[in-house]
Amino acid sequence: MIPTTQRDLAAVVHARVSPKGVLENLSQQEVDKLLDRGQVGLYPLFRRCALAVLNSGTLIDDPRLIFDAYRDFELRIMREPWGIKLEMHHAPGSAFVDGEMIRGVKEHLFAVLRDIVYTHNEIVARFDLRDPAGVTNAIFCILRNARVLDHKGRPDLVVCWGGHSIPREEYDYTKKVGYELGLRGLSVCTGCGPGAMKGPMKGATIGHSKQRIRDGRYIGVTEPGIIAAEPPNPIVNQLVILPDIEKRLEAFVRLGHGIIVFPGGAGTAEEILYLLGILLEPANAEQKLPLVFTGPAESSAYFELLDRFIGLVLGPEAQKRYRIIIADPPEVAREMQRGFDAVRRSRRRAGDAYNFNWLLQIPPPYQQPFEVSHAAIAGLSLSMQQPVHERAANLRRAFSGIVAGNVKEQGIRLIEEQGPFVIHADKQIAKPLDELLRAFVAQGRMKLVGEYRPSYRIA
Repeated sequence: MIPTTQRDLAAVVHARVSPKGVLENLSQQEVDKLLDRGQVGLYPLFRRCALAVLNSGTLIDDPRLIFDAYRDFELRIMREPWGIKLEMHHAPGSAFVDGEMIRGVKEHLFAVLRDIVYTHNEIVARFDLRDPAGVTNAIFCILRNARVLDHKGRPDLVVCWGGHSIPREEYDYTKKVGYELGLRGLSVCTGCGPGAMKGPMKGATIGHSKQRIRDGRYIGVTEPGIIAAEPPNPIVNQLVILPDIEKRLEAFVRLGHGIIVFPGGAGTAEEILYLLGILLEPANAEQKLPLVFTGPAESSAYFELLDRFIGLVLGPEAQKRYRIIIADPPEVAREMQRGFDAVRRSRRRAGDAYNFNWLLQIPPPYQQPFEVSHAAIAGLSLSMQQPVHERAANLRRAFSGIVAGNVKEQGIRLIEEQGPFVIHADKQIAKPLDELLRAFVAQGRMKLVGEYRPSYRIA
């Protein structure tokens, strides 16, 4: 059964929309590939991402419910003398007002088209994505093509991570932090979805408005596997779609000048492990990247548990790379400002760019896509005998599998067909890992709606 919030939005619309300032022209080859419904065609990918964008604002994180509700949704590309148009049939009515597509939704829709076409035609053909330098250069080109790197000012971009399924008091807190960031003229980058990804942007818009800042940046970074469960929120004014989760994570850490982590679930833990694993890489010992964990007073136990987990599985050096600030939004913003001064001085000395951190060393295990399957999850080595950055890499992969089983279409299907993923770990890792995940489940951090059935089992 489709939840009421989704069923009520199932009114369908037939419409034509034209791009503005982007992709006015496509070659016949590009059009053919976008309309190719075969295994090598782009139509299935384009349709899924477009439908997710058109459903922005729905409180659903099971992509199959969206796809089932709009199984008749169709996209066609129409060529006209002055360019192209998209023709849609059976589109969600929530994306339209009085028959006209909402402007922000339209921008996001054509950002999807832009990035899918560019990645397929330019990235796959030009770069060796098995080579670390090739991966980083490919990410740079995708961000540059999306105009995300146009900003040439001092370091000011705060990456905000956190859960899409969080209680009201935590969501309100993220808005307060965003407001303090906005008052200080800082811009915000998130995973672009709801919850802790939307709140900081919403707060920053008010802070920017009070300071009469009209060019605030609200950057959303996503990937095809997650966009249906976390569709772009309406505040995002620069949306970019990376090919997979690994490239999405690398885009975050190379774009951002500082990172704030709000309470979240398995996806947030995946992001934290990715970042700490990179920062624990010996080559990055001198990297300046302020990192703050923060939430309201009600979240103090959550961060105590998270801090304990990090200390047990990654050690005290990992704990030194972040600061925990509870119930103090102004201090969070001030900590970012202080950190940005250090980032600016460090980049100037090293001759590195402000808008893209070239000197951050990201080991290959953090760059290569991890194909989630029962065999791949079961084959992960989680041992205290591993070097800490390798241990963090495999823990990140384990959490990636849990995220896939929770909210990604393919992962959900695998769990239904073969049961939960089985994670094998040393006792010193298994116990704190189980404790952390059980807390996420008990606190409702795994799913927005419906009863949560664990997608994992720890052996």
